[in-house]
Amino acid sequence: MEIIPAIDLINGQCVRLTEGDFAQQTTYDADPLAVAQRFEQHGVRRLHLVDLDGARAKRPVNLPVLERIARHTSLHIDFGGGLQSEEAVRQAFDAGAGQITAGSIAVREPATVAGWLQTFGAARVIIGADYRDNHIAINAWAEQSERTLREFVADYLTSGATTFICTDVSKDGKLQGPSVATYQQLREQLPAARLIASGGVTTLADVEALAAMGMHGAIIGKAIYEGTITLEQLQPWL
Repeated sequence: MEIIPAIDLINGQCVRLTEGDFAQQTTYDADPLAVAQRFEQHGVRRLHLVDLDGARAKRPVNLPVLERIARHTSLHIDFGGGLQSEEAVRQAFDAGAGQITAGSIAVREPATVAGWLQTFGAARVIIGADYRDNHIAINAWAEQSERTLREFVADYLTSGATTFICTDVSKDGKLQGPSVATYQQLREQLPAARLIASGGVTTLADVEALAAMGMHGAIIGKAIYEGTITLEQLQPWL
């Protein structure tokens, strides 16, 4: 299982939100590059980079930060936030992203994202499956759609997608543990999907449980910044 630390960006700084709420924001570091380099020094190979300014502006805002991290580390970066057009996706790749994550647009405009899968290849486009109570969350996580997590992932598998970041919105940034039962069920129902757990990963035991069930990856954000999981503890996976 791949360990994927997260860096969320607001005003070029490394922050974390709770349940995606901009009013519940903690700034951890003014220099995301220094954070990324620290990850790399500990053996991390993957980085989940989220442009929260871009998500609000509906266009990438922090591409210069992506470019700096890509230039000064060898991390494989997946970049999301504000990617609403093929041009924006190309800008992210040009700035050094190895993959992009299609978030809210994957819910609103499935035909557009299916086109990206064709144009750029499934290996380069991750589908962001944000959910609450087993239903896909929309409008910056403020609402739930009628579609279940399973239906959403199954539909994108049919469209050629392979990899999904499954974020339990109710747990994101709260350090209360991940949705192990949901992931287990999804693994059994859709074994072809490469599933990356996101939201609530808090302890080494959480990481071990996700690895044991065969998750493809685990995104870890606040737990690293708050020290409930250390990079030293993650060495067996790095």
